[in-house]
Amino acid sequence: MKRRYSSIKVVPPGPRAREVIEKDKNLLMQSYVRWLPVVIKRGEGFIVEDVDGNKYLDFSAGIAVLNTGHRDPDVVDAIKRQLDMFMHYSLTDFYYELAVKYSEKLLNAMGYDGKIFFTNSGAESIEAGMKVAKGFHEGRRHYFLAFIGSFHGRTLGSLSLTASKPIQRRFFFPMVPGAIHVPYPYCYRCPFKLEYPSCGIACLDYIREWVFEKYLPGEELAASVIEPVAGEGGYVPAPKEFMVGLKRLVEEYGGLFMVDEVQSGFGRTGKLFGYMHMGIEPDLIATAKAIASGLPLGALIGRKDVMTLPGGTHANTFGGNPVSLAAADATLDKLLSGLIENASRVGEYLIKRLRELQEKYEVIGDVRGLGLMVGMEFVKDRESKEPYKKLLEKVIMGSFKRGLIVIGSGVSTLRFSPPLTITEDVVDEAVEILDETIGESL
Repeated sequence: MKRRYSSIKVVPPGPRAREVIEKDKNLLMQSYVRWLPVVIKRGEGFIVEDVDGNKYLDFSAGIAVLNTGHRDPDVVDAIKRQLDMFMHYSLTDFYYELAVKYSEKLLNAMGYDGKIFFTNSGAESIEAGMKVAKGFHEGRRHYFLAFIGSFHGRTLGSLSLTASKPIQRRFFFPMVPGAIHVPYPYCYRCPFKLEYPSCGIACLDYIREWVFEKYLPGEELAASVIEPVAGEGGYVPAPKEFMVGLKRLVEEYGGLFMVDEVQSGFGRTGKLFGYMHMGIEPDLIATAKAIASGLPLGALIGRKDVMTLPGGTHANTFGGNPVSLAAADATLDKLLSGLIENASRVGEYLIKRLRELQEKYEVIGDVRGLGLMVGMEFVKDRESKEPYKKLLEKVIMGSFKRGLIVIGSGVSTLRFSPPLTITEDVVDEAVEILDETIGESL
């Protein structure tokens, strides 16, 4: 069937793609798992083209990175201008004006009275947050409260907080000690077998009654670390009441409240950051991914009185690279000029269209999300809610062969994280492909 945006010329993976994939196996360490056998040649807006000439709707955006779309002209121009001046001079050893300019713009856009430490990735931002929390308490507090199902990175510090899949932790014990994991408020799959909102947020009561009052000394809590929307855990937004109550509980024990906005940040949820939906202000905010439209950059943002590590205790070489900062500055301008509002509006439309599919197919158990961070969970039976992982795999591959790139999350959730530039007619084409694929896969 001819479509408006996507087009498949050769059944993927085509001959050129297969050649690259075979060489990749021989030359690159295979410590990661690719979702699809797609070999990217070019990107434009919300379209990616592979080496065989196939064009796909990109509903992954490089794992929620390309919020302004592929090669946004204003971002590219900003990069080129910076390249004509200088490419690197290590922000943690010297000064440059762009870092100050961008930091001021970002903090103003957030309405946040804070300071920033620039990193290279999300994992590094989490690591920085852990060190800042320990430093703020002058080494007197060592515990971190984290959540089952969450993903915070694969470096040993961030991995100690991660509890998403056993494979991510296998072989690497011991990690940084002191991480205590509790259930994430995954209301569709409540670990206490209750229903929201009649549950009274029992998962919050559990933390107080069965963790703090049984074995975690509250006076030794450095920080709680949580994703406002669980990313790898299934694209699950935490209830506002839970986030408000958790912050209050952590403050009661004198700990810091840190949010991981690596995947949910920079407009993805229909607000600049996910926590802004929840009526709270964190002490620390870890960011990366979409901050610079695809260039490596991350940041730890925190309250001024918290970001107080003394000179020499934490630094890096490439954090705050000037080319990446130029891209981040242009990216923020684009987000604030309408893309965040578009994410909110088109995200509502995407959820509406996916819920239409839910009415058609019993195997779709839940549709949830904020903005353009949306999950659609497959189940074998709506009563038992048994995950339908095999169907997820079929839908991912079948959609790919029809011209749509989507990937999974959690056990059996299809995640949607397209560029924030998409429109309703793009959503319609994506849903049409999904409809065909699910129907054929059953």
